Amino acid sequence: TRGQLPAPGRPPGQAPSLPAGDGLVVVVNRESGSATAAAGLVRDALPLATVVECAPSDLSGCLEEAAGRGRALGVCGGDGTVNLAASVAATHGVPLAVFPGGTLNHFAYDLGIEAVHDTATALASGDAVRVDLGRFRPGPRGASGADGYFLNAFSLGVYPELVRTRERWAPRIGGWPAGVLAAFEALRGERPLTAELQGRRRPLWLLFVGNGMFQRVGPAPGRRHNLADGLLDVRVVHGGRTPALRLLAAAVAGPLTRSPVHAAVRRRQVRISGLAEGTPYAYDGE
Repeated sequence: TRGQLPAPGRPPGQAPSLPAGDGLVVVVNRESGSATAAAGLVRDALPLATVVECAPSDLSGCLEEAAGRGRALGVCGGDGTVNLAASVAATHGVPLAVFPGGTLNHFAYDLGIEAVHDTATALASGDAVRVDLGRFRPGPRGASGADGYFLNAFSLGVYPELVRTRERWAPRIGGWPAGVLAAFEALRGERPLTAELQGRRRPLWLLFVGNGMFQRVGPAPGRRHNLADGLLDVRVVHGGRTPALRLLAAAVAGPLTRSPVHAAVRRRQVRISGLAEGTPYAYDGE
């Protein structure tokens, strides 16, 4: 579906020109999808860059060290790895160069980056774009109240499982049947969660909060045209007396469409409370 969408918006940012990667330190998650192969391409395209391959357990330390050494921080991995690198780059105030090296690479594709060459070309000319970094705070009882960050989306409820099942089956049986299958898979063991959203308490099948406005094509959220619009794309599928039909409709029509059981709003901030302790949440593939 990426070819069906226009190029993303490009609010210009400031970054140094780093021909051949001079002054760039790239951290590679060697267990991400295609990162190991991509690391070789990075070395070939940017012979003056320093490339460090790390195990997932060492990523945080490697990124912190790299951000303090170079004029820019590079990262090669999937969306979860890029998420961690973005928070480190923001803390250190250095530009972030993203090399797609995961399975889905949603953020890289929204930047218009499909290959190592795209990033290498941008580095040579100092071509950079500004992006928003979403922030969430689990609260005083969750994760010690520490802030978390997301580049793509934050979600509660069955949304992550719906997407995983649909993406796994869609290439084999098509998007619509995969959506139905995803709904039935989720219904077998899940129930709506209860939460207070913007002051109103109600059952929810899923809550999706996108970092920037997503343009929908097909049953899943599509590409973002502007990565720095300052908006959260909030989509909700409500629970109720007919939860199975509601979730089935969400999966078939796409959970991010507007209908009587789906709400879609734009906000700069969203407050969610009243969640049961230990309620799982997902963000950027984590």
